[in-house]
Amino acid sequence: MRSRYSAFVKLNEPYLLRTWHPNTRPAQLKLDPGMRWTGLEILATTDGSAFHSTGTVTFRASFRGGSLHERSRFERVEGAWVYVNGEFLD
Repeated sequence: MRSRYSAFVKLNEPYLLRTWHPNTRPAQLKLDPGMRWTGLEILATTDGSAFHSTGTVTFRASFRGGSLHERSRFERVEGAWVYVNGEFLD
């Protein structure tokens, strides 16, 4: 989760696509170079240890003028954790 947040901050589209589940990965991303991310707060996690194949991360990512509150699902694909999808919260 933290590495993907950093990739959004740095507009690192190749990394974001590489860490996205192949079944839900878009063909490309349209990242906004004007977006100024200001912080990441991990609020909760479930599963996601070395003994799990799935997990969730609930977080709040702040940006200039607001924040994004999401519960993201991750799965292991060929040993690597990848983002599957997310549910926006309040």
